[in-house]
Amino acid sequence: MRLPAARPAVPAGLAGRRTGLPAFDRWGMAGPAALLGLFLGLPVVVLVVRAALGGALGRAIAAPAVLGALGLSLATTAASLVLTVALGFPFAHLLARRPPRGAALLETLVDLPVVLPPSVAGLALLLVFGREGLLGGSLDALGVAIPFTTGAVILAQTFVSAPLFVRSARAGLAAVDPAAEDAARVDGAGEAAVLRWVTVPLAAPYLASGIVMAWARSLGEFGATIMFAGNIAGRTQTLPLVVYAEFQGGALDAAIAASAMLAVAAFAVLVAVRLLGGRATDLRSVA
Repeated sequence: MRLPAARPAVPAGLAGRRTGLPAFDRWGMAGPAALLGLFLGLPVVVLVVRAALGGALGRAIAAPAVLGALGLSLATTAASLVLTVALGFPFAHLLARRPPRGAALLETLVDLPVVLPPSVAGLALLLVFGREGLLGGSLDALGVAIPFTTGAVILAQTFVSAPLFVRSARAGLAAVDPAAEDAARVDGAGEAAVLRWVTVPLAAPYLASGIVMAWARSLGEFGATIMFAGNIAGRTQTLPLVVYAEFQGGALDAAIAASAMLAVAAFAVLVAVRLLGGRATDLRSVA
């Protein structure tokens, strides 16, 4: 017969004080939590409300600078996302399924752009692809100039956002049950078919979450872009750079409107990631 586990002893000084715990939770925890919530949320709410109620959003959307920057941001983030998935998925698959020697070092290198200051990332890209950079001379001999072009915007966005996709994709691929893939192979499926019809669908919530986060990071990229691509209207001036340029030029309404667009996009991305994260949790529990 198994005896019930002994309850841990309560210190004498705390005995009989359980009635005071709810009050402490209510005032000792809720107060600081509310202050932090206000500190983090109130500036964003004020920004969006002022853009909507003050009419800045409507006027700025029609402004050529904001409209052009929005189109450029959407085009460059789409291109950087394609590049991120095309290069990042095989890399994540390698780390998840067949990690080579030095995999820990590779993972560290992939994570490095996440912790680097964006301005440092931009300078590093310039030292590689610039005219006087490591590859700049060879590219210049071929007639290819990357810095301060739209291509530089895409590379800067890819550099800072790809690690987010790789990390999420690696986690998703590692969570796929190998037995499901083996069953497909037994049924005669080739490796490409297994990847397409089994592995990718099972890892889809993680992959989608990584794609959304990478796109959001690209959309909000500022430091690496301005260092590596500059702030050239119509060519490299993305939406975050418009916020900086319009604010510096005294056009506060345009800066507020562009900032509100980015804030709303960021909020939508976080909601999408949380929903996808819930689906990933459900899949893990089923497995």
